[in-house]
Amino acid sequence: MDSSIAMRGLGLLALGSLMAGCASVAPVAYSDVASSSYMAPDPSDTTGRVPFRYNTQVDWRSYTRAILDPVVIYRGRDHQFGDMSDSDKAELAAHMQTSFMTKLAGRFTMVDSRGPNTIRVRLTLTGAVTNTPVLGTLSRFDMAGAVYNGVQAARGGEGTMTGSVIYAVEIFDASTGRLLSAYVTKQYPDAYDIRASIGPLAASFAGIDKGAESLATQFR
Repeated sequence: MDSSIAMRGLGLLALGSLMAGCASVAPVAYSDVASSSYMAPDPSDTTGRVPFRYNTQVDWRSYTRAILDPVVIYRGRDHQFGDMSDSDKAELAAHMQTSFMTKLAGRFTMVDSRGPNTIRVRLTLTGAVTNTPVLGTLSRFDMAGAVYNGVQAARGGEGTMTGSVIYAVEIFDASTGRLLSAYVTKQYPDAYDIRASIGPLAASFAGIDKGAESLATQFR
């Protein structure tokens, strides 16, 4: 009897933690991102991953080279870093630079000067949320958490108490400076990615890697 009551208590505790973990940060059209005035809500986005976007008709096959600017850490008042330390922001920016460089190099010749048939990619890190220590991992095994995360995994949603990363992508024609595409995106790991739940920045790193792969896919 005591064991049953204890188990029910743990279940309620897990459910309470789960509900707290469901609240997540939604990206905004960041006022100090240069292309924000061009971007508009994307009605085709049902996941919340890319809520704002600007597109033009572009034949990406005509571009064979790419410049990747150093990642910018957003300092605007509408940033979504919470109380994240500057060192953590710098660590995320460094990982983003490496991850996107690697993925883009699989499609383009990476260069550092303007020229024909060249795109310039600017990344602005605008926000991030860290994993909830311990509980984020345990919620993958708790019964209530397992049910919720199973649903989220099926629909491509966020897992419980999981970190995320938010950033803006701006793509220019390097020779003319014309804005070709821009979007704000929120990225996070799969709901059942246990490895991404261990360590405060692990989910943000995983989200960056997913975002880099998504951008590279856009150019294929």
